[in-house]
Amino acid sequence: MSSEHSVTTVRSDRPSSATKFAQMLKILSAIYRLVQSSSYATKRDIYYSDTQLFGSQRAVDSIVDDISCMLKIPRRSLHVLATSKGLISGDLCYLEEDGTRIDCRSGSAAVSVSSNIGGIRNIVSSAKFVMIVEKDATFQRLLDADFCTKLSPCIAITGKGVPDVNSRLMVKKLWDTLHIPIFALVDADPHGIEIMCIYKYGSVAMSFEAHSLTVPSVMWLGLLPSDLQRLRVPKESLIPLTKRDESKLDSLLNRPYLTGQPDWQKEMELMRQSKVKAELQSLAAISPDFLTSIYLPNKLRYGGWV
Repeated sequence: MSSEHSVTTVRSDRPSSATKFAQMLKILSAIYRLVQSSSYATKRDIYYSDTQLFGSQRAVDSIVDDISCMLKIPRRSLHVLATSKGLISGDLCYLEEDGTRIDCRSGSAAVSVSSNIGGIRNIVSSAKFVMIVEKDATFQRLLDADFCTKLSPCIAITGKGVPDVNSRLMVKKLWDTLHIPIFALVDADPHGIEIMCIYKYGSVAMSFEAHSLTVPSVMWLGLLPSDLQRLRVPKESLIPLTKRDESKLDSLLNRPYLTGQPDWQKEMELMRQSKVKAELQSLAAISPDFLTSIYLPNKLRYGGWV
């Protein structure tokens, strides 16, 4: 977090601030009731309690974040949960807070990430590593290939792109509990690298909660820009970097936390010089099952991560 923090003042004696002030009081009263009764609600539930007052889901989201930051406590301490969009599969069983037993070992179907990660207990797993998968399509490909049982017992999780808080909390919970390596499988493009950085270093929007959401040990398994040359990925599968990609790459390289990651910087410099990016699906141009049968097993066996 930067030291130059900005302060927003919401006044109660101005017609222009009346709506915002009413929204904040409504949400604070909802939080008070939830904490008093030891119950939980989603941000969606709060929005639907008075759609006319809030106007949009975004208004609720930003006020909940403001309250969390103002009180200097994590959002789940307010008993307000976000609806999860992430999926998890692999060698993992646990109990939800209400006593429901969740088994993630069904090969073909993934389990939705819990909305209340703090309430999870009795985690049982013999997984050798956790693999964060950027995209749902790649995650489904791994499930179809029964990847989590064939190679060695592992856990795969996806936040379906930019991860929600629950997906990040789940990765953190698994790391804290199981103490096993955490790998990231993302596209070889600036967007994929940024998603990986959110898991490892946190996001600007949630910087006040970074210590409880991040896993500093995340390792970049692939797709690496150097892999594109090493594997001779066909040129027609590579995509030229756009101006937006180039500015995103520059912004990533200028982030202070990447100064301690020379190997990551080297890969990103390689992308900047080659001016191309590639999705994980580009490996299918080599052979249809190259990702699951050759690329990942070799990487994991011989240590091809940075």
